[in-house]
Amino acid sequence: MTSPQQPQPEPGPHGAGAQPQPMPAAPPMPPASPEQPPAAPAAPKEAGTMMLQAQAAPQQPQQPQQPQQSQAPQQPADAPGAAPAKEAGTMMLQAQPLPQAQPQPQPLAAHGPGKDAGTMMLQAQAAPPQQPQAPQQPQAHQPQAPQPPAAPPGQAPQAPNWQAGQGGYVSPIPVNSTHLGHALASEWTKIRSVRSTIWTLGVMVALIVGIGLLTATAMSGHAVSPRTAFGFFSVMLGTLCIIPLGVLVISSEYGTGMIRTTMTACPGRSRVLAAKAIVFFGLAFVITTLSTSLVALAMSGMVDGPEPTTDEWLRSTVGSGLYVSMLGLLALAVGSLLRHSAGAISAMFGVVLLPMLLAVFMIGATSLKWLMEALINYSVPNSLATLYGIPFLADHSGPEGWTPLWIVTGVAAVALAAAFVVQEQRDV
Repeated sequence: MTSPQQPQPEPGPHGAGAQPQPMPAAPPMPPASPEQPPAAPAAPKEAGTMMLQAQAAPQQPQQPQQPQQSQAPQQPADAPGAAPAKEAGTMMLQAQPLPQAQPQPQPLAAHGPGKDAGTMMLQAQAAPPQQPQAPQQPQAHQPQAPQPPAAPPGQAPQAPNWQAGQGGYVSPIPVNSTHLGHALASEWTKIRSVRSTIWTLGVMVALIVGIGLLTATAMSGHAVSPRTAFGFFSVMLGTLCIIPLGVLVISSEYGTGMIRTTMTACPGRSRVLAAKAIVFFGLAFVITTLSTSLVALAMSGMVDGPEPTTDEWLRSTVGSGLYVSMLGLLALAVGSLLRHSAGAISAMFGVVLLPMLLAVFMIGATSLKWLMEALINYSVPNSLATLYGIPFLADHSGPEGWTPLWIVTGVAAVALAAAFVVQEQRDV
């Protein structure tokens, strides 16, 4: 609202030098809505002019313009029928405009006779005009990545879980925690799908069963104690087949580079080595025990002699199967340590055959008799012969019964433990 302006001097009955009295301010009138024009005010007692402005909301905004002051027309003093006004002046009342653009006001004038002539302009406040909106361009539908939920105060935000299934990508492959059973299934698939396993085990079975049956046929009608003793020759030849298979189970993967894929699929190196050892030992034990049992049955039926005891049956079947399997497990540990097929196979053949060959060259040397007897008693061939009850030395100075099996088991356990330690420390 603006303050009343100073009244303009107007000739009146008091003369030109009379000071005009200011007109008292009128109460503000309510703003007129754009739909209904303001009604004309009643004619005042004194002649004057009153102007009312109503502000409408145009479609396009315009720059606000200050309304110009309207001067009231002056009536001559000698006009007939018009009473001379006591005081003449102009008063303007205006509402505070909005900060936005307002249209040009259209004044509505109302005149009527009165004692005082003047002009009053009231401006109503209208609703702010709506800004024209630009037409929206059609946007291509783009999928938005799901936003992770906000972490509660005081806790670190958690990484998004793509397997949670709450929006985003969900893998169709079920995710399960891995364990030793998965590694066993993998190693079983590998050992039964390569040709070296079939050929090696096939030759071993042919040697044990074939040579055992030939020996039983040759010894038919002769008295042998125990009856199953001559099955030793066939098992000794079969050992020469199980050793290369134990080495190739792990060294072939290092030679072809397949070990990188194996360690990627199963980062637990100890789990991989344990699975290889379990699968190979179980396969070798089953095949060897079945073959030796078949030979023991043939020997017992075709050779004369005292009936074998239960301990002799177990040592010539299960004991020999365990001994050959432990030799294969020792070969697997050596292959894991050396990571070279030819070197590991050569080392294992030296462990099996070299002590007996050195003892043969020491025959006749009196000063080395103790060393010769030790090499013979703890050699692999003599240990197998002890399981069948026919040791090489008649004085029985070496291990007897099940002792050779416990010795080879201890040696294989030490070598396998060293392979586990090296497997964890060295790179593939």
